Amino acid sequence: MALAHTFKANPHWLKPIPQSAIGHIPGEDGLPLVGNTFKMLRDPVAFGRRMIATYGPVFRNNAFGGPQVNMVGPDANELLLFDRDKLFSSEQGWGPLLNLLFPRGLMLMDFDKHRADRKVMAVAFKPEPMRHYAQALNEGISRQVSSWGNKPIKFYDAVKELTLDLAAESFLGMDLGPEATRINKAFVDEVQASVAAIRLPLPGTMMTKGVKARKYLVDFFLAEIPKRRAGTGQDFFSQFCRATDEDGKPLSDMAIADHMNFLMMAAHDTITSSATSLVMLLGRNPEWQEKLRAEIAELGLNDDAGLAFGQLDRLELTDFAFKEALRLIPPVPSLPRRALKPFSFGGYDIPAGAFCSIAVAYTHKMPEIWPEPEKFDPMRFSAEQSKGRHKYAWVPFGGGAHMCLGLHFATMQIRILMVQLLRRYRIELDEGSGAEWQPWPIPRPKDGLPLRFLPL
Repeated sequence: MALAHTFKANPHWLKPIPQSAIGHIPGEDGLPLVGNTFKMLRDPVAFGRRMIATYGPVFRNNAFGGPQVNMVGPDANELLLFDRDKLFSSEQGWGPLLNLLFPRGLMLMDFDKHRADRKVMAVAFKPEPMRHYAQALNEGISRQVSSWGNKPIKFYDAVKELTLDLAAESFLGMDLGPEATRINKAFVDEVQASVAAIRLPLPGTMMTKGVKARKYLVDFFLAEIPKRRAGTGQDFFSQFCRATDEDGKPLSDMAIADHMNFLMMAAHDTITSSATSLVMLLGRNPEWQEKLRAEIAELGLNDDAGLAFGQLDRLELTDFAFKEALRLIPPVPSLPRRALKPFSFGGYDIPAGAFCSIAVAYTHKMPEIWPEPEKFDPMRFSAEQSKGRHKYAWVPFGGGAHMCLGLHFATMQIRILMVQLLRRYRIELDEGSGAEWQPWPIPRPKDGLPLRFLPL
């Protein structure tokens, strides 16, 4: 039987193109079979910068099993993400990387099917559920954060545990209990397998661990579905189990399990990364801690109050700081697509069937768009400084039809986390904390970001 990420298992995918089809585009093919995969994995940031410096903003590469065209800059982001002419497939871009781990996730769907399933899932992010999440997030974050004071912690590990608990409460309506550690490890194994150099689930490989993790998680969700269908729970999982598509038919058990697997991963892994980068940057820039603390104080919250849903939009500087953290360390550093039709870009004709990729992390640091690009400067996102900036110069949540469905949930969670942290503590990083990050697949500090929260 053909594996789910292969062309044989997906006869509706376009046939692979030979390397010669994009040979007219400058670049490097690398070694036989593996191409440049190991070079990229060793240091993807340095590799990308070298390729752009050598070959320009459009170049060819060969990695993770095949030739690809890389396109850099806001215009490339707009072309692929907005996709006015439906030139690109997200399913066929992500599929060879993720179909063994997150098949049929929302990101791995195109056009009408994507629109229909997204519409069903969007019920989770309407104002009334979001108001409910705000209350649950305030309670859950306050409970956990109150125990973080005046002791050494590795923030990445602590906030990952917290965000998984919050995702479980918000979307599953349940306490994971003793299963939480195993579930967390399963998500880690899935995500790490997504950039494994060996793309087959051979014994002892990261991909095998990822595939086993997926089976465990899918079985976990499948076991819950019958009682959720029959129940009256108002959590997202329960509503999703009872939801119907545009034809009035319920989604299949496997479709629900696949969507929940992807949603839960995205709802805690990407938020973990962005919360960690923001806390690190505030620790390095204490003057911004004070600015955000002053803004939070203006809300007039009493000691027991959390951030009310109606007050979210009053945290303008907090929002700027979060956006700047996402600029400097976007949780998804690059985005793949596959060309369904031939097109031209940057002076090159690119054939149908070509794998195409945009470099989010690189675009976020282009000095012609972002002066002093390595500097933490949240005021870049003020109305005055944003004026005239290309709409697709900042794309941490993607864009177009595949814009991250949970972006408002993520933003709300970060704002509430900042309120609960900065009202209580001053962030003090250990010496050298966060100096090195693993850039792929979802950025995380190699040292876990050791720090202390000092009570005010």
